[in-house]
Amino acid sequence: MTDLSLQAPSGLSAAAEARASKLRSFRIKDGAFRNITLASALLVLAILGGVILALVIGSALAFSTFGFDFFVTQAWNPVTEKFGALSPIYGTLVTSLIAMLIAVPLGLGIAIFLTELCPPVLRRPIGVAIELLAGIPSIIYGIWGLFVFAPLLQETVQPFLISVFGHVPVLSTLFAGPPYGIGIMTAGFILAIMVLPFITSISRDVFETVPPVLKEAAYGVGCTRWEVVRQIVIPFTRVGLVGGVMLGLGRALGETMAVTFVIGNAHKISGSILAPGTTISASIANEFTEAVGDLYTSSLIALGLILFIITFIVLSIARLMLMRLDKKAGV
Repeated sequence: MTDLSLQAPSGLSAAAEARASKLRSFRIKDGAFRNITLASALLVLAILGGVILALVIGSALAFSTFGFDFFVTQAWNPVTEKFGALSPIYGTLVTSLIAMLIAVPLGLGIAIFLTELCPPVLRRPIGVAIELLAGIPSIIYGIWGLFVFAPLLQETVQPFLISVFGHVPVLSTLFAGPPYGIGIMTAGFILAIMVLPFITSISRDVFETVPPVLKEAAYGVGCTRWEVVRQIVIPFTRVGLVGGVMLGLGRALGETMAVTFVIGNAHKISGSILAPGTTISASIANEFTEAVGDLYTSSLIALGLILFIITFIVLSIARLMLMRLDKKAGV
């Protein structure tokens, strides 16, 4: 009895020590996990801050030389060292606008068809085909656009637009000029094809998150399929839809190689979308290797900073729009 009474506290002490050791191990692992995730988050902020700092320092010479005129001047002459960002800014915004006007309705329509109307036997093949479009390198889109799509537009679509809208007051300017084939409209079409799979895939995924009970209840009270989509599916997934559209817009704003092939790379602003133009990314890609002199290089870096600011403004507008939608919905 005496031996048993002496061994019991020793056994309890060993179990308690083992338990305490396990708890210390859990605390160490949890602390390490927390520190690693915190460091990862801070690393993202550090990289972003480093990119901004590098762009600001690199573009300081251009902004100090030209001032605000850099934003409102379209002249771009490396020989006389006169640089202005208005033409690339205009081309970037207009080509992205054309792309989104085409890709957003098509992407949402395809996503609605795949989730609500498509026969099951066709749903997977069409979905895979849409996703494969996202995997095609941009330079392939550029080559295809230059040698196939641009000649097609030059021979068919652009002459038709010029003949139809040539005498309409506003549209005559928008579709004026000879049919070059390459130009701002062609670049917008290529961008629309490139961003279409992103918008479609994200829209389809968020549409599939709608609880079936909501749609069944709407059908039960007599709603048509269009009413279910418009009043149930789209309002329920508006945040995801806006995210998909913003992702596509970000891709359109920053696309380089495909646009460089088909836009014409002309530093001038024309009222016609059939005319050649340029974008910020295309200008940087075309001229950065040939930039001679600090002012030329600084002007190209300044274009990069402007593109960064445009992207930031677009994302901020998207966030404000989502906040207003949530506030309107009472979330």
